Amino acid sequence: MPVQKYSRRNFLQGCSAAIAELAGARLTNVAFRQDDSSADTLVVVFLRGGWDALNVVPPMAGDDRGFYELARPNIKISNLLPLNDQFGLHPALAPLHGLYQQGKMAVIHAVGLNYDTRSHFDAMEYIELGTPGQKSTTSGWITRHLQTQSVSSILPALSTSGAPSSLLNFVPTVNLNDPSEFSQWDNGLAASQQVALRQMYSGETLLHRAGIRTLDSLDIVSPIVEGDYQPSNGASYNDDELSQQLKTVARMIKLGTGLRVATVDYGGWDTHEYENDGNGGYIADLLGNLASGLSNFYLDLDSGYTDKLSVVVISEFGRRLVQNESYGTDHGHGNVMFALGGGVNGGQVYGAWPGLHNDQLYDHADLAITTDYRQVLSEMLARRLGNADVASVFPGYVPTGEMGIFS
Repeated sequence: MPVQKYSRRNFLQGCSAAIAELAGARLTNVAFRQDDSSADTLVVVFLRGGWDALNVVPPMAGDDRGFYELARPNIKISNLLPLNDQFGLHPALAPLHGLYQQGKMAVIHAVGLNYDTRSHFDAMEYIELGTPGQKSTTSGWITRHLQTQSVSSILPALSTSGAPSSLLNFVPTVNLNDPSEFSQWDNGLAASQQVALRQMYSGETLLHRAGIRTLDSLDIVSPIVEGDYQPSNGASYNDDELSQQLKTVARMIKLGTGLRVATVDYGGWDTHEYENDGNGGYIADLLGNLASGLSNFYLDLDSGYTDKLSVVVISEFGRRLVQNESYGTDHGHGNVMFALGGGVNGGQVYGAWPGLHNDQLYDHADLAITTDYRQVLSEMLARRLGNADVASVFPGYVPTGEMGIFS
């Protein structure tokens, strides 16, 4: 077998590529804990663009069904999957309906950011900072949660889509767009390059420590790209971006590295035009990808991991009740959240429903909010993540008791 020769230039090119990776990688935000079985792994799926809560979980009976159909003659959703006597699930979410029926998923309706804004960027910022109305907050809510816990690992945070504001100022963050990028930097000389780079980053400055921490993280992440990954229980991930991100998170959980937090983004929910064409349409495609990704993710981990898994699905706001002239929906207010996991009291729709009569709507246009999104997250923090210091995570917010979503 011929021996491949490498020049000094090959070696230095590999080191240079590695240094570039140290500065600019991106992967779904994750944080690792020490071996601690008392707290769940948290996965936050943020649906960017403001999904249409009233077409995701529409009313299926009574006066509100009439108000809904009158307001949305061209984009109303039929053939709903029943959740209870009052609400149904969009048919494209059939795989999640199965989890709901098994008690593994809960729905929280009329929930959201109880602050008056229809700006995507402001709403996302307020939600992720955890301080509605204040964008000057210097840390995100997940950052503050992690700071109240004992987080001392080689790889405390990773990101596939850039660090979100929920992890603002959580300094130990490595960004990676594609896990395979970790395998592209060595030019066949990974071991020698690691030695050289560790010598270069042997100082005590912040830069040196960041370099060593990232090099150490290679040892954790490299198994992700070595060999084929075989999901468990017959799970089969699609090739779309969301499914592949969730597949990466599942693999990280199975590595046994103590994954503590992961955030996954799924965009495209700004459905101003042709939201539903009667044959499924734009929103059906989005919901189908979401349902497939999450259901396969859960199935993949449903072999000893889901008992310590909490998944929250959230978006910045909902859409207006009345369809617009382009057969879409404009920025609204009240929203819907999903919670999945072994510690979720699923098979129920939570929240006080305000109704869809004009006098019951927020600003006579939108679904009103009766549950602050921080109420849901606070209960999850206390019940599943072992964090009793909710006041530090959401400063100025006082939970109104527990809704019973989490056991």
